[in-house]
Amino acid sequence: MLLSVDWDAFSGPRELVFDAPIWGTPDCPADRLDAWRERAQRRGGESWAALDTDFPLYKGWEELRRYVGVPAFITLSHADAWDWLQQFPGEDVLNVDSHHDLTSFSGDPARLRPGNWAGLGLAAGLIRQYVCLYPWWHADLPVAEGHDLERTWGEFGPRLAPELHGRVTLRRQVAPDDGWPEPQDVKALLLVQSPAWTNPAHDAPLSGLARDLGARHLHPPLERT
Repeated sequence: MLLSVDWDAFSGPRELVFDAPIWGTPDCPADRLDAWRERAQRRGGESWAALDTDFPLYKGWEELRRYVGVPAFITLSHADAWDWLQQFPGEDVLNVDSHHDLTSFSGDPARLRPGNWAGLGLAAGLIRQYVCLYPWWHADLPVAEGHDLERTWGEFGPRLAPELHGRVTLRRQVAPDDGWPEPQDVKALLLVQSPAWTNPAHDAPLSGLARDLGARHLHPPLERT
């Protein structure tokens, strides 16, 4: 199998943080940096430390160190996952993510974006079976996709081709160490920074993890120090 990990599965908001990008945001340069500066300023700070309370780094990312020795890659956006899939076509994909990435709700549905790479990969035969594993902390965020899986399926299912439904599974972790495959079962690992959705203060832990895993760049992540 292939293991895809979006950093927003760990770098996320607490409950009732109404300017959190998890609820929906574009993925433009301003959303990756300027919007985070504005969030910090609204909280009275000029440094990323002002974001600590509302945008924590949740437990679970440490589990990724078990994959030292597995071919690993890191990239800026999940839109870059297409190049990764083409290196390992036709595999099952487990995506640990705060978003299902199966279909986008606006724009051209055939244009590759972070929100639809998995659905397009299924349709193109690059993905055999797809599992979206939502992080455990979604249980405490009623508006998060992983809080109510039936509701989430109802939102995107009608937009997904019916013949793909049987190849898609949604589930949520019950604990930070739940659902991780054994290293010998993982053919390749992809880390995705997703800077429009992730706290800049957490770039350093991601970079350190990538170094530990020996991850190669598909597209260099941002350094938002």
